[in-house]
Amino acid sequence: MDTTLRDGEQTSGVSFSASEKLALAQLLLNDVRVDRIEIASARVSEGELLAVKKITDWAKNNGCLAKIEVLTFVDGQESVNWMVQAGAKVMNLLTKGSLNHLTHQLKKTPAEHFEDIKNVIALAQTNGIFCNVYLEDWSNGMRESPGYVFKFLDFLATQPVRRILLPDTLGVLTPSEAYSFVKQAVERYPKQHFDFHAHNDYDLATANVAEALRAGAHGLHLTVNGMGERAGNAPLASAIAVIKDFMPHLQTGVAEDSLYVVSKIVETFSGLRIPANKPIVGDNVFTQTAGIHADGDKKNNLYFSKLMPERFGRKRVYALGKTSGKANIENNLRDLGIKLSDEDLRKVTQRVIELGDKKEVVTPEDLPYIISDVLDTNAIEAKIEILNYVLTHSKDLKPSATLKVRIEENTYEESAQGDGQYDAFMNALKKIYVANRKNLPLLTDYAVRIPTGGRTDALCETIITWHWNGRDLKTRGLDSDQTVSAIKATQKMLNLL
Repeated sequence: MDTTLRDGEQTSGVSFSASEKLALAQLLLNDVRVDRIEIASARVSEGELLAVKKITDWAKNNGCLAKIEVLTFVDGQESVNWMVQAGAKVMNLLTKGSLNHLTHQLKKTPAEHFEDIKNVIALAQTNGIFCNVYLEDWSNGMRESPGYVFKFLDFLATQPVRRILLPDTLGVLTPSEAYSFVKQAVERYPKQHFDFHAHNDYDLATANVAEALRAGAHGLHLTVNGMGERAGNAPLASAIAVIKDFMPHLQTGVAEDSLYVVSKIVETFSGLRIPANKPIVGDNVFTQTAGIHADGDKKNNLYFSKLMPERFGRKRVYALGKTSGKANIENNLRDLGIKLSDEDLRKVTQRVIELGDKKEVVTPEDLPYIISDVLDTNAIEAKIEILNYVLTHSKDLKPSATLKVRIEENTYEESAQGDGQYDAFMNALKKIYVANRKNLPLLTDYAVRIPTGGRTDALCETIITWHWNGRDLKTRGLDSDQTVSAIKATQKMLNLL
């Protein structure tokens, strides 16, 4: 079960719109092919009710309403009435899985709590709603009050409950505990279906998922990008890869090649950036940096593992920097269709290492210019140069830019206004290009990165993505002034074209 739309939305600062929830629900069920999705908590807001209605209407028309689940509460008729209004048919009832929570939060006895749960389940049945039960704080319950937990499970065995959901609510389990606690439940109640719900507070969620499965858990709760409250939940991509590679006796219907796509869409909708080193979906996880690794891959795929990027719709990248060797450079040159002699390759490699030592970012797009510089050749030359510019910004006045550009042998000067200094610069540049009957590519993404804790004069890296003739290209600029770094990235783009 994917709970990105419910538990994942509890990530601080994240709120999906109704339309975004519907789009993600369709993607998760149709393309990613998870078995079920938990999409909301009952009674949260009118907006949440609208979102759930949109999803249940779509699911009903497409024969998958039974795959839509909602978190509900032991609150008499209120959650059940909300479910009826929302058109949902599966509720995940949140109950107290530890004596500590029951005693101090509800201030009730186990018998009183069980009676309340029984009444809600019966009411749900009357309204044609299926019921699963969460044992909140179950992991601490097994540590501190196992007698209460088993008494609770004895009670649930008498109820019309489809699944019992075992959450490590605070992410405190060790892998050995995850195995032991799930094993006890599965062996003691062989007719029950148990789901395991891991949180990642100690960065053990994926390991705990593996151990819960080894112990016999029947289902998992996962989220895209590991989103969720505090440190998040067990990440969908990592769990699926672990199951496929280390548990061949288990199978899922999840489409691995869709995991990167859904990850990027969730990143966009949530505004929560994926760390570059995030397993499976991070930008750097299929990037070889060390020259010895690239050399080993070239000779016999020595640094390959089962985690091949093609499984996830991705591609292996060989980074360029101070640890690069000739093999890294060769791999990138091959992708660019460039072949150099051994001596020329040695010179280019040395230049890349020198740039890396200065902490400059070197990209494959930079290689032609490095080659041109190092080998003193005009095979690839900068035919376009931004010679000069003046940028102005004043309160209550539109920013403006005047620039002078050399295009091959001719020089042009133009001025323009814009919504910002860079926008004004681009408007002036467009005037020059239109006058020369040339087009500029579409700017599709503009990202700025400044080192953590950097000074006011720290270097600023601007990365701009352009769309041109059906393909995307990225250019980078580096300067202590953000607008200047963007202008440098733009000049690179002009010459690449």
